[in-house]
Amino acid sequence: MRMTARWFAVPLWQRVLGGLALGVLLGALWPEGAAAIRLVGELFVRLIRMLVVPVVLVTIAAGIAALGDPRRLGPIGGRALGWFAATTLAAVALGMACGLILRPGAGVRFAGVAPHALGTPPTPAEQLLAIVPTNIVEALARGDMLAIILVAVLLGTGSVVAGEAGRPVTALLQGLAAVLLQIVRGVMELTPFGVAALVANAVASGGAAVFVHVGWLALAVVLGALVQIAFHAALLRLVVRRDVARFFRGSADALVVAFSTASSSATLPVALRVATDRLGIERAIAGTVLPLGASVGKDGTALYVGLLGQFALQSLGVVPDMTMLVVMWLTGALAAFGTAPVPSASLFMLAAMLSAVGVSAEQTALVVGLVLPFDRLLDMTRTVPSASANLTVTALVARAEERAALAAPPPAG
Repeated sequence: MRMTARWFAVPLWQRVLGGLALGVLLGALWPEGAAAIRLVGELFVRLIRMLVVPVVLVTIAAGIAALGDPRRLGPIGGRALGWFAATTLAAVALGMACGLILRPGAGVRFAGVAPHALGTPPTPAEQLLAIVPTNIVEALARGDMLAIILVAVLLGTGSVVAGEAGRPVTALLQGLAAVLLQIVRGVMELTPFGVAALVANAVASGGAAVFVHVGWLALAVVLGALVQIAFHAALLRLVVRRDVARFFRGSADALVVAFSTASSSATLPVALRVATDRLGIERAIAGTVLPLGASVGKDGTALYVGLLGQFALQSLGVVPDMTMLVVMWLTGALAAFGTAPVPSASLFMLAAMLSAVGVSAEQTALVVGLVLPFDRLLDMTRTVPSASANLTVTALVARAEERAALAAPPPAG
């Protein structure tokens, strides 16, 4: 028991790094041993695959259902959702562009996976028809992510529109989401063992060159985050007419907390204080927009999902056409909106994007297994543009409210 307590007392990311180091040593010095523990990595991959469908369905539906608060669905909430959608779509496109330009996945070889073509891509009409399932249960069983996302959106929207009658369903979705997050956390505790096995086999089969590609992926994340924050700065300058340097100096506390905790939810209290005390935003607006942003304002996640989607296709030797890119752009944005507020949750949502263009769950899980050991640092980096987006959208909504107030006719009498 004492040894178990000591094990769990060590932060998970440190245990994951230990598993990574062990896997590298095992794969380099004893390839036969790496093959012997391959089953551990395969079991870990299967656990990830098991969780993908319920996590996508429940978290997206629960996130939409949670917007049933009338304050969030009023004019302020509507404007905020519109801006969050715009910045999220821009972030996915930016991530995909970084992946296509820097090509961090070119030349990656996963153990047991060979590059292959996905066959003739479906036409736009076929893609549209595939979104609507003829049988919901069959779509869930097949892991048809486009259909699952549609069902989740309809389920969450229906819960909101039903009002009082839909509250039990909303409560059920929230409860299921909480249970799934606990299961995800439990699976994450097994990460050091799964990482050790997966990395050992990757090094034994492909050598240490795989880490060069992960380094390129990390560089692309950092560059993408900087460009996305520059996009926020442009919105602040052109739309809000604010001094950008002063805005980000005032936001520094929230951005530092975002980087250190890798959690938009943990950043929320600091962001609320920064918005009201340093940025001069009305408390009622900050109190509405920032909690909403903690749920759906995921620019960093959107950027990462878009980038990692291209990384995965390049590692599998797949050259996407324009139809595939558009599908990945839209599904990536929806997946980012539904990502649970826990570290590394975006890796689970990656399946929603890749499945839509024909990548199997097994291949997605192998991408997750490769990236997961390094994901904590990448997660810290990509949380910063998410925090920046939340404060930027809050300023945009505040500016829109000011203009609406000035345009409103004076009260009678």
